[in-house]
Amino acid sequence: MKASKRKPPPKPAPAAFTLKAWHVLAGVFAALAVALAAYQPALNGPFLFDDQYLPFYSPDFAEKPVIPAITGVRPLLMFSFWLNHRVSGLNPGSYHLFNVLFHVVTSLLVFFIVRRILGWAGEVGPRREALSAAAAALFLLHPLQTESVAYVASRSEALSVLFFHAAFALFLHRRAASISWPTAAGVILLYAAAASTKEHTVILPALLILTDYFWNPGFTFAGIRRNWRLYAPLVVAGLIALRFIRRVLGVAQTAGFRMEDLPWHQYFFTQCRVLWEYVRLFLVPLGQNADYQYPVSRTIFDRGAIFGLIALLGAVACALYYRRRFPLASYGFLAALVLFAPTSSVIPIRDTLVERRLYLPMIGLLLVALEPLRRWKTSVPRLAAVCAAVLLAAAVLTHRRNAVWGSEVALWEDTAAKAPHNARAQFQLGMAYYAEGRCSDAAERYAAVARLDEPSYRLLLDWALAEDCIGNAEAALEKLHRAAKLDRTAHVYSLIGMIHGKAGRSAESLEAIETALRINPDYDMAYVYRGNLRATAGDWAAAAEDYRRAVRFNPHNQLARQALLRAEANLGQRQ
Repeated sequence: MKASKRKPPPKPAPAAFTLKAWHVLAGVFAALAVALAAYQPALNGPFLFDDQYLPFYSPDFAEKPVIPAITGVRPLLMFSFWLNHRVSGLNPGSYHLFNVLFHVVTSLLVFFIVRRILGWAGEVGPRREALSAAAAALFLLHPLQTESVAYVASRSEALSVLFFHAAFALFLHRRAASISWPTAAGVILLYAAAASTKEHTVILPALLILTDYFWNPGFTFAGIRRNWRLYAPLVVAGLIALRFIRRVLGVAQTAGFRMEDLPWHQYFFTQCRVLWEYVRLFLVPLGQNADYQYPVSRTIFDRGAIFGLIALLGAVACALYYRRRFPLASYGFLAALVLFAPTSSVIPIRDTLVERRLYLPMIGLLLVALEPLRRWKTSVPRLAAVCAAVLLAAAVLTHRRNAVWGSEVALWEDTAAKAPHNARAQFQLGMAYYAEGRCSDAAERYAAVARLDEPSYRLLLDWALAEDCIGNAEAALEKLHRAAKLDRTAHVYSLIGMIHGKAGRSAESLEAIETALRINPDYDMAYVYRGNLRATAGDWAAAAEDYRRAVRFNPHNQLARQALLRAEANLGQRQ
């Protein structure tokens, strides 16, 4: 009798992956270690560019208790700076470290946001965990994030998006389809924290409505109606936020509808091109620049803006048409457009293209990038290996970019080399050279700026200081007299007096200083320079009186304080 063939027993199904607390904890420590390594070149870097105009740089900031220090716009941002100042004063190390910590926490939130959306798109098991981790890691290590993390002034971006993503994650991970009152209150509180840290996060309600509509079965408004507990208060909060933003834009110098040289329609035409440049930088982050000075499209046909608009409309149509077939990419693209809207639509902002504006919308672009990966029929180990290779390349680029942001000279040398006709970059490079004592190099940069644009009052003053530093007193005076014709200030005449005094021309020096004091009798440095003249002549009593006046008008003037001590010491010796 012929033996019957027995079928082999079926292979057991792979065990479902369960995310546990220790997985999250291990991921946090790994993300922190990787972030510290990638951002290490900038961790001990100096304050750069606008950092020195932040409130904590004010001499009286150290004396302020917490409430006066944070009162005004962006209170939570100011509170974080207040903490930094208490930890390290004006040592930039803790400021940079806080930025990295905020970035790591935001990356963790990205993991949970992407994980939930991938689940809605039908991904389960190890592939969902691998893709979510890859998205969070790319958010952590993408070189375009450097400006938002390494630049202290961009903390408003990093901290506001942390609160924004925390609110979004809480919304996505609610326990039931209909949001409860406590969860709605949590989302609103986090939304308020985000909006009070930076105004562009006011767009959160639009993202929540898009999410409720897009992922509701049948693409209906049932989810929006179901979550009335959240949306009703958000309407009130949104109106309050819009009123606040209108007030902020009403006084802003570099944003809003009052900029006559950049009307809203020209800004919109320009952003039709800029949005595609952001996408290009996300996909191929080469040629990064701290100051793009992206040219404006004055009409819809100028510089190809019409093609950018057509491409945007076509992409939106495709996202809507293929929303069921490619839900992750469709939702991600629409979400990115929503998140770009506050800075890249119709509200004019002086700098038309800035890398930190990608920080908030990047989560949408990450979802678009995950669509082809999740459809790739391959094993999890191979998928993980490909993602690891991309992340390694991103980490290397981020480390190199942070080396640029770790030094003021390196940053502006990089910017000026990539944009030699950028007068602002050349000017900032000159200032960086002067701060390092490279006065000849600084004078050369200032001369380059003068060739690119009509010399301004500020340029002529800094150029004069560089010329004085290298011993060209006459060239310095020529620049200062040109500056005085542009703006007759106590500052410029004080500098004229200072340079004459160093050259031994006491009469000319005193005449210029007296002119400065007639313009502004309270200008402290004029008294310092006059005190120096009197000290040189041996009149220590009169010199001490000038230094006392300088300190009275500006108690934080260290030059005046040191000169006063020296004068009083000489007076004591004579007595």
